[in-house]
Amino acid sequence: MKIKVLLEPSDEGGYTVYVPSLPGCISEGETIEEALENIQEAIELFLEPSFLELL
Repeated sequence: MKIKVLLEPSDEGGYTVYVPSLPGCISEGETIEEALENIQEAIELFLEPSFLELL
């Protein structure tokens, strides 16, 4: 599955990355590579069903 992300330089240094189609799914990293790795993990956690949804 491909999901579009937006990557922006952060005012404090590093990068902020977020997913417009998943409100609240935001991450950051010191480098572009780190930010993309972090958002991949955030997406996986965002899309993972919660315990309550499984009941």
